[in-house]
Amino acid sequence: MRILVTNDDGIYSPGILALARAAQRFGDVRVVAPDVEQSSMGQAITSTRPLSYRATKLDGIEAYRVNGTPADCVALGAHNWEQVDAVLSGINLGPNLGNSTWHSGTLAAAKQAALLGLRGIALSTPAGSSEPDFDRIEPYVLRILECLLRHPELPLVNVNIPRDPKGLRWTRQAVRFYDGAVVPGEDPMGRKHFWLTVRPTEGAEEGTDLWAVREGFVSLTPLRLDLTDHAELTRVVREIPLD
Repeated sequence: MRILVTNDDGIYSPGILALARAAQRFGDVRVVAPDVEQSSMGQAITSTRPLSYRATKLDGIEAYRVNGTPADCVALGAHNWEQVDAVLSGINLGPNLGNSTWHSGTLAAAKQAALLGLRGIALSTPAGSSEPDFDRIEPYVLRILECLLRHPELPLVNVNIPRDPKGLRWTRQAVRFYDGAVVPGEDPMGRKHFWLTVRPTEGAEEGTDLWAVREGFVSLTPLRLDLTDHAELTRVVREIPLD
């Protein structure tokens, strides 16, 4: 099995090294990741300038750095390595739950894999003032990969691992609340500026990714690329006929 590993935190993030080492137990691994942090880049691709693909030393793992986005990395990685079986993105330094999946660069890399007809798995874990304890969550990372890599019928899965997991749960995406916030401020010259950030959400419904992680469970959320609201489409075709 050929496994392409990427992320949005940059090629020297400790999370990508932890994921690549775990993935080596399941097949041949190649790392292709951004040369600098690309968090919250979403599904952006670079179309206005050429991209570079440069070999990088990464603790004995074959690795390349790209001056582009996570989606760029998957596109180039799949182009330069034939017959990739799966793309793993992460382990992200911070969760990707609920509505953050819309702008997550980590999940965008997995979605780019699915767009190319490959399996895409995004993995994230909380990070605070210190790095996550990757040794502690490693057994769960291996369980996750063991499960998902053996089930090709799941083309796109978003995984979130709490700091101290106690089990695994299949979940759905929480969409009830938007956790984005605009925080105004001033620079030293007195000029206004703004931070786009997130705020904690409350009242996550049972069965959602937010609920699972808060309860200490690893959240595994199967996703799809089709954004069509099929129930609404059926209704409007019936009730609002067009030409």
